[in-house]
Amino acid sequence: MGSVSASSKSLTFRVTRQKPELVRPAKSTPRECKLLSDIDDQEALRIQIPFIQFYRNRDDPGINESRRRSDPVKVIREAIAKALVFYYPLAGRLREGPGRKLMVECTGEGVLFIEADADVTLEQFGDAIQPPFPCLEELLYDVPHSGGILHCPIVLIQVTRLRCGGFIFALRMNHTIADGVGIAQFMNAVGEIARGASAPSIQPVWQRELLYARDPPRVTCTHHEYDEVVVDTKGTIVPLDDMVHRSFFFGPAEVSALRKSIPLDLSHKCSTFDILTAFLWRCQTIALQYDPNEEVRVICIVNARFKFNPPLPQGYYGNAIAYPTALTTAGQLCEKPVGYAVELVTKAKRVVTEDYMKSVADLMVIKGRPRVTLVRTYLASDVTRAGLNEADFGWGKPVYGGPAEGTVASFHIPFKNKKGETGRVVPIFLPGLALDRFVNELENFFLSHNVRPHFRRTTSRL
Repeated sequence: MGSVSASSKSLTFRVTRQKPELVRPAKSTPRECKLLSDIDDQEALRIQIPFIQFYRNRDDPGINESRRRSDPVKVIREAIAKALVFYYPLAGRLREGPGRKLMVECTGEGVLFIEADADVTLEQFGDAIQPPFPCLEELLYDVPHSGGILHCPIVLIQVTRLRCGGFIFALRMNHTIADGVGIAQFMNAVGEIARGASAPSIQPVWQRELLYARDPPRVTCTHHEYDEVVVDTKGTIVPLDDMVHRSFFFGPAEVSALRKSIPLDLSHKCSTFDILTAFLWRCQTIALQYDPNEEVRVICIVNARFKFNPPLPQGYYGNAIAYPTALTTAGQLCEKPVGYAVELVTKAKRVVTEDYMKSVADLMVIKGRPRVTLVRTYLASDVTRAGLNEADFGWGKPVYGGPAEGTVASFHIPFKNKKGETGRVVPIFLPGLALDRFVNELENFFLSHNVRPHFRRTTSRL
């Protein structure tokens, strides 16, 4: 048992954790070795990715009395064991073969599970629960020696009871095994079983061979996302100390103002993600004060499931994402209107096809699984339709459900503010002075379009 005080400027609380345990599949599962796809095992995905959901102890008429009195830790632990019968590769361990090829040994060893209690209520987190979260390292504890990619538990889950009867479900998963859609699919399966289902409504599909490299591999598309960019020591140096993590809410008024700022024909054919990503890329580039001649890029993470003919099967939980990239110079991006950036974003996303995905898989094999280029890059990911805010363990849907942080990518997270407006929250991670310039850029734009933004002032300095 561990007891740790955790604090932020606005909130201090104590988290008491039980000893981490392994939760194994409830029944015996196949012992076999399963290869990951050549999209799965690329360098960019060899990371652990954290998610968090906050739940009320609802007095909802739809939640029966016995469920309100149930222990969420016990209910969820049992549901995980039953869900792992269907998702048994998650209970295994990854190893690496020749050519850095990853595979999962389906050993049934289990996923890491932590039971915890916090002396804090959900209300104390405020009326806008969004990243950055106070004391995240205590709500999703990094068990020593558990965070590697090889020979480690693939999933870590912590369920923390709150003093009000609510709870927090936090999950960290090895990204090589699943993307956001796949992780949401697993969490929703646990939720369905926790609510009494005998099996998930969407059966998990492995079939990683659908995204193997071709034989022989051949790169048939341009992939700027994997360019080797040499950092010019004479160029702009972004300080990595005094980094600040902050979220911004964009509702109907902000999105409407953005649409009015670009040509009508472009507004009709671009999505909210497109225009908001373009705008934030431009604002961040201005804030970082790059030399006008320096090359800058935006990467839009695209779900490619429906780019295939036929589409990938429902239930496929492996990585089916692409990283299409647009390039320009800092000077052009900052000096030209927002519409210029929107055109670049929409054009980049259009390149993702079935052939593009196969070309990525081939490139991985040919070039030794290179990493995605993040030099002078704005990385954006839309998780508004991933289903991360849907998991219901019997206490209703979460107050917040989505990425636990936005330090690498700017996630577009579905959110409803205290006025009841539906929009999206986007976490931004920048050096302190650059963040001040970023906020000024945002506020000046919206005020000039007669929109008074109400950006959250809470920040988290790392």
